[in-house]
Amino acid sequence: MSTQTSDILAKIIATKHEEITRGKNIKPPAALHDIISEQSLSPDFSPRKFAQAMMQRMSKQQSAVIAEIKKASPSKGILREPFMPAQIAASYQSGGATCLSVLTDEQYFQGSTVYLQQARAACDLPVIRKDFIIDDYQVLEARAMGADAILLIAAALSTAQMLDLEAQAYAHGMDVLVEVHNAHELASALRLQTPLLGINNRNLKTFEVTLQTTLNLLAEIPANKCVVTESGILSSADVQLMRQHGVHGYLVGEAFMRAPEPGVALKAMFA
Repeated sequence: MSTQTSDILAKIIATKHEEITRGKNIKPPAALHDIISEQSLSPDFSPRKFAQAMMQRMSKQQSAVIAEIKKASPSKGILREPFMPAQIAASYQSGGATCLSVLTDEQYFQGSTVYLQQARAACDLPVIRKDFIIDDYQVLEARAMGADAILLIAAALSTAQMLDLEAQAYAHGMDVLVEVHNAHELASALRLQTPLLGINNRNLKTFEVTLQTTLNLLAEIPANKCVVTESGILSSADVQLMRQHGVHGYLVGEAFMRAPEPGVALKAMFA
């Protein structure tokens, strides 16, 4: 990893540590447990089966799309204005999305807990909390806000940390998508139980995106894992390339966020 990249990731992780410390003071873990207990009385709050939804589509060799709701990114700035998560979620559902991904990181992606709650309330799809999860406290937060799954980024975590966070997620009825960028991270991620293995096509050293990243790692992935290709899926041709290599899971955000009607763009790309 280049110095610049490790600096950026280190900066984000440092911010997360500050947020966690602040969060624990404002809303201690016991308070989050209380929220989860209280909300669990509502059937709407029950975890929706994220991994099951993805695997059902993939097992039929149909495209399983995690459609992302993202207002901004550190490299591209604002992606969508006005930004209405509930409308986007409903549009995605009508366009055939399998699951949703909602950015909750505030400082770097202008995300919000409220965006996740609004999106989930507007549809029936399982929703993953997309953030830099490094602590058990964030897993509690994820369930308290209604998330059905969490993302674990291998570049930011040790194998032991990932195993612990996965166990915490499972204890709260949530699923896990583990994300890797290279063979080293893949070896670590394969220790997890989750069937969902994300391959991020964005090079963390250069920030260049190439779909070859997914294709290069396929031979090392056992048959019991479901591959989700992330970043750089921008056209029907990209989807076709992945299908030809037996990849049926996708996480797509930016291409849809820039479209007038995200769900229509999704339907067109995966027709």
